[in-house]
Amino acid sequence: MSKKQRYLSPDEPLRHPDHRRPVTRREFLSQGFLTGLGLVTAPSIFSLFANPRAAYAALSPDVEALKASCGIATQGAGKIPFICFDLAGGANISGSNVLVGKQGGQLDFLTTAGYSKLGLPGDMIPPLVNPVASTNDFINSDLGLAFHSDSAFLRGIQEKAGARVANINGAVIPARSDNDTGNNPHNPMYGIYQAGADGSLLSLIGSRNSDSGGNSLAPVTMLDPAVRPTKVDRPTDVTGMVDTGQLIGVLNQSDAVAVMESIQRISAMKLGSVDTKLTADAVIKDLVNCGYVKAADIADRFGDPSTLNPALDPAIVGASGIFSQTEFDGDSEFRKTASVMKMVINGFAGAGTISMGGYDYHTGDRSTGEIRDLRAGRCMGACLEYAARVGVPLMMYVFSDGSVASNGTIDNSVDGRGKGVWTGDNSSTAASFFLVYDPNGGAQLFTGDNLPPEQHRQIGYFRADASVETASSPAANNVNLLVETVILNYMALHGEQANFATLFPGHGLGSSTLMDSLTAFNPIVSGTI
Repeated sequence: MSKKQRYLSPDEPLRHPDHRRPVTRREFLSQGFLTGLGLVTAPSIFSLFANPRAAYAALSPDVEALKASCGIATQGAGKIPFICFDLAGGANISGSNVLVGKQGGQLDFLTTAGYSKLGLPGDMIPPLVNPVASTNDFINSDLGLAFHSDSAFLRGIQEKAGARVANINGAVIPARSDNDTGNNPHNPMYGIYQAGADGSLLSLIGSRNSDSGGNSLAPVTMLDPAVRPTKVDRPTDVTGMVDTGQLIGVLNQSDAVAVMESIQRISAMKLGSVDTKLTADAVIKDLVNCGYVKAADIADRFGDPSTLNPALDPAIVGASGIFSQTEFDGDSEFRKTASVMKMVINGFAGAGTISMGGYDYHTGDRSTGEIRDLRAGRCMGACLEYAARVGVPLMMYVFSDGSVASNGTIDNSVDGRGKGVWTGDNSSTAASFFLVYDPNGGAQLFTGDNLPPEQHRQIGYFRADASVETASSPAANNVNLLVETVILNYMALHGEQANFATLFPGHGLGSSTLMDSLTAFNPIVSGTI
């Protein structure tokens, strides 16, 4: 009798005999030895002295008027919120999740052998001719972007955001990246910040304490130490960001705001008597005065911790929430996702990275990867659903360092779903994708050039044997240019792609004509939300 195989839970580490023992934080994360560390959330320490209320204590008109001159924006810079998922270890994206095709686009199908390498047996592949309306086996285009109909990512997204599909559209970027290395500069957040994204509290956040906020690096030419991402991977990280001091422990929130306003006025009067002959004096006066304005604003907006705490947001947790209380309490990845999406989608941070570990899942079975992909899909869907509930657009980008491939062996277990087992790393099968939520209707494919609009849904292409055609786009064989392509598309959603060459003068995306071919969608906002 053959020994029954035991499949791994989503949080179990992956021990590969063909890999060295993990020694770096990146290796621990990719093999699942490190995950989101959040604990079951108890009430914040703020609750010991805060005086909760239903609404802000409005600032006095004179102090409110100073917020604009001090650069205090309560909803950030007004750019489209941006969240990226960094699936550490080399997750499958192409074929079994997002469909990829040859030069004709997503539905210019690969060979049977090519799909087998992407984990799809012959009885689960799309038709090997250009489809007509009645021929859509194993193709699901509910999200605009075509997924395999049994994609675990898709199932998770539909579970959490299934009612929002009419407002979602997406694009895929075939692009190889190296396996099992920390040297992939995948993370675009610094460039997103350069493109104008900013938050009312923080510029950038990420679920790892790293220069990029995630597992993969950021392009070195884009690094800006002044906006290094703040680590957020649990609700207490969020509530701990705002310190209103002990004033609210002594006074109620309304009185505390009034005290801070009075301090600002007294300070302004005293500073008014300071000689301002030197420009430096005027600058110091402005910084001091604006510091008190900001303190009053923080006491006004964040004296009540429920303003920030995702665990207390009924749209996120509870009977009508995106996550049930049991889901939220039982899974640190859900708490991590909730914390990042709360900050970014509400404009408290301009962009955020959610890094998820354990995606180096070539374990000789299929179920391990399917289970982890399903959970990642649920987290992606949660972000899309929360954007819908808040009523703002969202660009969500998904990438991984490298990818995996199958040798054609089938896993017929319940969770294996009759698909090909993942048997090894394979950087040539890699791809990234992004989805756009638009509350005013689904984003429309780019119409600013002579290409058929559908050609903009797949930026670059695969060879028939399921390997990236490395000459198909600037991004296809250069991770730095993959990042630039993502930033270009973020700017295009604002109608600002013409500014790309000015913001990134050393870019490698070529002429404006080539950049048009790399653009997926027409603008969904005019400059700002």
